[in-house]
Amino acid sequence: MKSWIVAALSLCLSLQAGAFDLQGHRGARALAPENTLPAFALALSIGVTTLETDVAITRDRQLVISHDPALNPDITRGPDGQFLAARGPVIWHTDFAELQRYDVGRLKPGTRYAGQYPAQQPVDGTRLPRLAELFALVKKAGNTDVRFALETKLNPNAPLDTMAPEPFARALIGAIREAGVAERTTILSFDWRTLQVVQKEAPEIGTVYLTAQQRWLDNVGADKAEASAWTAGFRYADHGSVPQLIKAAGGRFWSCFLGDLDAEKVKQAQALGLKVLTWTVNEPADIARAMDMGVDGIVTDRPDRVREEMQRRGMALPRSTPVQL
Repeated sequence: MKSWIVAALSLCLSLQAGAFDLQGHRGARALAPENTLPAFALALSIGVTTLETDVAITRDRQLVISHDPALNPDITRGPDGQFLAARGPVIWHTDFAELQRYDVGRLKPGTRYAGQYPAQQPVDGTRLPRLAELFALVKKAGNTDVRFALETKLNPNAPLDTMAPEPFARALIGAIREAGVAERTTILSFDWRTLQVVQKEAPEIGTVYLTAQQRWLDNVGADKAEASAWTAGFRYADHGSVPQLIKAAGGRFWSCFLGDLDAEKVKQAQALGLKVLTWTVNEPADIARAMDMGVDGIVTDRPDRVREEMQRRGMALPRSTPVQL
């Protein structure tokens, strides 16, 4: 039997296992600099089921971890030690060595972003990591259980900011297979084009369909007759609900913005065989509300708080595996 078939069967079994999925968002963003090795090490120390992060690709084809397609001035200092005054270099247009000149270990004081995460501890001198460094860190921790949720950061309305969807997805699939973690990995995206590639070419890797229906992002387009630019040609009008739309697209996971979710939608999705995640859930009352809805997992900047609620409910906790950088 081919190895990918074995991995796909393993994934299906894991989907049926029913363990609550505690996902550390960008590592543990509220407590350590986002999408950095210190943040992932902290999440491993706290104990999470899944490390959630974002993947970008440099000009010299290095897979790196970054939420934004360009360096974010709210978290980035230049070679002169000063915070960037505006949007920094676009990662897809910049070589990895050049990106290593920038420090992403501290929030810029006085920004709205910094105000959202007052408990974040800076780690000066921190650089943008490669995806391979995350895989190596987990291996060093000896954690063979923790999963990886890797988001392809594309925007169909800004095609020049990133590699095209098909080669982007293939590059990520190759890195996952090379690291030997396919059965422990899902690929997620708001731009469903990459997910279609993964389903066709790497069925052993799960796909997670991200949705938001907000003024700041609506990738579903429920009020439009045509398909959204984000949904890989699948049209909401043909299906009548987000869970039905994702099911039609071949998805097995739905990751929904908390403000768009309720218990009835969770039940509908689960009845279709989908696992339901919600993001980004940080406050204790919201964590409890999401669990009361019956979600299968929570994506959070505060994995410590989700663990506290899980413990209060008598749920099994992911194991802690502290690791030195």
